[in-house]
Amino acid sequence: MTERMHAVAIEEFGDPTVFEDREFDRPDPDAEEVLVHVEASSVNPVEYKIRRGDLPPFAPDFPAIVGCDAAGVVESVGDDVTAFEEGDEVYGMVGGVTGAQGAYAEYVPAHADLLAPVPESLSFAEAAALPVVALTAWEMLVDKADAGEDDSTLVYGGAGGVGHVGVQLADWLGADVSATGSTERKRELAADLGASATIDYTATDPDEYVAEHTDGEGFDVVFDPVGDDHLQTAFEAVAPFERVVTTESSSTQDLSAMHQQALSLGVVLSILPVLRGTGRERVGDRLRRINEVVADGGLEPVLDDEQFALTAEGVADAHRYAEEGDHVGKISLVREA
Repeated sequence: MTERMHAVAIEEFGDPTVFEDREFDRPDPDAEEVLVHVEASSVNPVEYKIRRGDLPPFAPDFPAIVGCDAAGVVESVGDDVTAFEEGDEVYGMVGGVTGAQGAYAEYVPAHADLLAPVPESLSFAEAAALPVVALTAWEMLVDKADAGEDDSTLVYGGAGGVGHVGVQLADWLGADVSATGSTERKRELAADLGASATIDYTATDPDEYVAEHTDGEGFDVVFDPVGDDHLQTAFEAVAPFERVVTTESSSTQDLSAMHQQALSLGVVLSILPVLRGTGRERVGDRLRRINEVVADGGLEPVLDDEQFALTAEGVADAHRYAEEGDHVGKISLVREA
């Protein structure tokens, strides 16, 4: 008799009320996969964008189980898996997009290359907060911007999901970090995480903070995990010949500043290896590098005080809270809240 599992799924796009508690056949791992008993997940903007129907190319088939991030215990392994064994504590960016079941479930099958051991210092909830945001920040700062010693680096949304990792990682790399935040609470958190200066972008325009924090020269790196109009201000804030990195380039922007100032623009989509089913080894490799930063004391995930259960009601409430935009760090989803 086939074993069953609980999952939170959607049958159509819409507001958070579309989430339903459902029962599915428990999957068996393929030869290169690991079956993970999920202890925790977290909320990323990509999940509520998929739920709303904003990203049709990324959406799984209905009934869809979303959720990119997972942390849990290995239940079983495929015949070709040698990196993990039953009982291992793992975390990773497992799916929740086209062709790959997501983590809002009791069990999730994940390609072994998408996983890494849970760092010893982190709980399951803390580990599940990291994959998408830490992979994104790593690709932006290390792979695209090559940020390093004494680079003046401006991080947009320094208390947000990607931003709070960006502040810490840039500081660990030796950069001089400034961070934006819309509230005093968010700016204080960014400062606590390593920003030497914070900026209220709602009350200050780029000319003002460029003058104050770079003597008018512009930043060496502008780290933009927000996009839209923030991308336009990034072109105003960066120094000539220097680097803008972003996670969102689908909006219509005036790129003339890039030509006039000889700028470089790096665009990151951390979930691309899951979407394409190729290059998955880069996910696990980078997660292991991120584990080294965690062990070195350079990165600690920040969980918002509000925590939610991995049930339809809990996930719906978590998505509402995320879309309000008042949280700091990551919103966690746990098997037992």
